Amino acid sequence: MKIGISCHHTYGGSGAVATELGKALAERGHIIHFINRSAPFRLGGFTKNIFYHEVEAMHYPVFECPFYSLALATKIAEVATYEKLDVVHAHYAIPHALSAMLARQMLEDSCSEAKCFKLATTLHGTDITVVGADNSMHGAVRLAINKSDGVTTVSEYLKRETVRLFSPNHEIEVIPNFVDTELFHRQSNSAEIREQLGLDGEKVCIHISNFRPVKRIRDVLKTFYTVVKKIPATLLLVGDGPERSEAEVWARENGIERHVRFLGKIDDIVPLLSVSDLMLMPSSGESFGLAALEAMACGVPVIVTDTGGFPEFISNGRHGYLVELGNVGRMSEKALELLTDTGRWEAFSRNCVEQARNYHVSTLVERYEAFYSSLLEEKR
Repeated sequence: MKIGISCHHTYGGSGAVATELGKALAERGHIIHFINRSAPFRLGGFTKNIFYHEVEAMHYPVFECPFYSLALATKIAEVATYEKLDVVHAHYAIPHALSAMLARQMLEDSCSEAKCFKLATTLHGTDITVVGADNSMHGAVRLAINKSDGVTTVSEYLKRETVRLFSPNHEIEVIPNFVDTELFHRQSNSAEIREQLGLDGEKVCIHISNFRPVKRIRDVLKTFYTVVKKIPATLLLVGDGPERSEAEVWARENGIERHVRFLGKIDDIVPLLSVSDLMLMPSSGESFGLAALEAMACGVPVIVTDTGGFPEFISNGRHGYLVELGNVGRMSEKALELLTDTGRWEAFSRNCVEQARNYHVSTLVERYEAFYSSLLEEKR
């Protein structure tokens, strides 16, 4: 198949999933065309069967809003025409699915419905729970969903929210996020990595996100504050975003700045996960929680909130702990339990690796292939 993929290129779970899906499909012989403003952050260098098309949006002072959505639609139509795409897979309803829908309308004069590409849309979370929930965007998101030929969500939780908020006119399929366990595994050279990071024998907690309010960075810091007062520990904060500056100020004002490392955006997180003992993710609304799954694949137990998609792949008391949203005291208590009990930590670590194998990329890619094929069958 010839498949176009449009996704957010920046740091975040949806872009990571879209990119890893494209790479896995390319390995299976499909031709993949990424159509984006910039190359997705996990795309890396040249890969066989993968092509990248940059979207350049014009800027005109008369208009307050940029032209990216229109430029994206034009580029999708162009690539679909010359590369004869079978499917365009849009990750996020806005702008990607809406732009792909407009691209098909641009091609109405040059191709029949039977020959035009099929539009597959994957909803990842905030396009439904944040953007779609806003009155100014609700109608646009609903249109993108209903005009797609097929829609998937990354969790049962997100499917329920989509149905509740939009009452879509066709069935939604759940295909969960995935992890390449051949890439995400605990590396054996942890001593070398610890030395590079300047770590001694302390325990290491980690948090990876785009530092948006939904990630509740303050709760991460408050939890770690209690931990570091009890045992020697270091917190690795990976990523960047609007909450970073406030987090840095909080760490300094509370006297834990020398125990907290703000590492910024890092593409290769496996070495960091390989020296970590615990992941903290107190998010208020994760549709799935890819960072947690990737941590589990590296043998890192997780402490997360009991909201969103987390309970669908994290079992309380087996892979880590599920705690009530905002209950920093409980999160701190469970973190200390795990970090001070070697036997329990080792059992949890093994359970995490075993669970991650159930979400291996190969199994989920096969489900996407079947999903595409079902859409193409409708052409015939």
